[in-house]
Amino acid sequence: MAKKSMIARDVKRSLTVARFADKRATLKAKVKDPNLSFDERQAAIQDLQKLPRNASPSRMRNRCRLTGRPRGYYRKFGLCRNKLREVVMQGAAPGVVKASW
Repeated sequence: MAKKSMIARDVKRSLTVARFADKRATLKAKVKDPNLSFDERQAAIQDLQKLPRNASPSRMRNRCRLTGRPRGYYRKFGLCRNKLREVVMQGAAPGVVKASW
């Protein structure tokens, strides 16, 4: 089980990412726009750098919904490998079967 503070930190990060998503997208579009002048693009870069560090989606960490474990995460289920195995063995994940060949 992950520390509650780590889980709370990731929740706070996801809220920050959502709050600044529109502003970040418009600034990134300005930076990539070749029709703007050099000074306007530089100003957009400066504004982008002034945003909070946690506003970047790359700082978010996927965590298991049950345990908060950050590694061995399966996006399709939202669970780590350990809990996914338990859920599948109980038959609670429909359509998932154990491989045999």
